[in-house]
Amino acid sequence: MIELGSLSIPTAVFAVSLALVIANLSGIVASALGVATYWPPGERTWQFYAHWTISHLLNVVLAVLAYLDWNSLGLPRVPSFAAGAVLFLGGFAVAFAAGRDLGVEETKGLSGELRTGGWYRYSRNPQYVGYIAATVGFALLTNSALVAIVCTVFLCWWLALPFAEEPWLREQYGEGYERYAERVPRFIGIETVRELTGARDQESTLTE
Repeated sequence: MIELGSLSIPTAVFAVSLALVIANLSGIVASALGVATYWPPGERTWQFYAHWTISHLLNVVLAVLAYLDWNSLGLPRVPSFAAGAVLFLGGFAVAFAAGRDLGVEETKGLSGELRTGGWYRYSRNPQYVGYIAATVGFALLTNSALVAIVCTVFLCWWLALPFAEEPWLREQYGEGYERYAERVPRFIGIETVRELTGARDQESTLTE
């Protein structure tokens, strides 16, 4: 195995990817706890550029890590690959569609309009639901022990993002967001199922 100093190349790439994901996660958690204003930036500040630079670098480094450490985890290859491909592609399809629904600027964490229709009828964070599925799928698809570790931290990132965003959303949109949050789950829940099946519309019709 090729080594870089005292570290093998896969280990060095793993260390870089872990440092990147922890860096953004730290800023997001600090924002959720109210001790920093890292995310969402609202405007094109240094936080905006830092977050997205780290995010794009992480995607590249994680792809390299997957190539270097492919199939090291030891899961059954065919079932792992098939399940991972379904989750990865399906999750990204949901995230992409929800991102188009929300708009480019709002997806980047910039100020815009409150979106409550489309994909946002079913979840307050449909993009994150999609990315959670895609992240799990990527770990299964690559069947890599090192990728699985990074993806575990990445999942914490997706789960923490709404908690960083919600105080900012309440400040931006006030009562409108409060009413929206009361009827639509943060990720997915029973209200998502009711909306998908049309049960909520039927109840509204009966009570009119």
